[in-house]
Amino acid sequence: MSDGIAWIGAHHHTPSSAVPGMLGGISLTLARGVESDEFLINLGADLDELAARTPCRELSAPAGQPGQPSPRLNRAMYGTCGEWTYVLEDWGMATWATGYQGKVESMVPCEGEEILCLTANRFSPPALIIHAPGACAYRADFGTDTGQGSALDAALSAARAVFPSMPEASEAEVVAHFEEHGERLPELVFTAAGAYTGVAIDQDAVKAGDLPGVLIAPA
Repeated sequence: MSDGIAWIGAHHHTPSSAVPGMLGGISLTLARGVESDEFLINLGADLDELAARTPCRELSAPAGQPGQPSPRLNRAMYGTCGEWTYVLEDWGMATWATGYQGKVESMVPCEGEEILCLTANRFSPPALIIHAPGACAYRADFGTDTGQGSALDAALSAARAVFPSMPEASEAEVVAHFEEHGERLPELVFTAAGAYTGVAIDQDAVKAGDLPGVLIAPA
């Protein structure tokens, strides 16, 4: 078993490769207070695929019908750890993040649920933290916190994932800190998320594609 989820951040800059599962550039969505299959259905997962529990490595996008465009589908790998459901995606973003920001009704956060999303945001950097401890969601770029004084913010500070910023620090200090520590920032953010949630995900199982997977169209 891999230690926590820091390894996901450590491979943030690793190109998505031809491994059967996933390793580089993974976006992670964590949810609790909602049943696992229900959360995946809200993301757009197919009921039959969920029931099949097919290993992610065996999934392939269906061919389009003659005369009809084939929908773009991305693999998502999922599992549970403690009270959390986790969803892993390596297509460049997290489906929940795109859906929530696009106000897709099934992905709007609700009271009684908590969602923590770390999206690589490859198409519109920087990478983002989105934390919805209830019906309100708070965003932060990697290197900052949500400004809510939450336990998540405390974990980010403890992991040194909150970098100096202006005007509290000079421009030279901010630049120097990013130059020295910026490469490790995603690992620090995922370290903090792991400390806050207690979630651990087996790196070998993810790399091999052994966890169940579904195909989801981006929101």
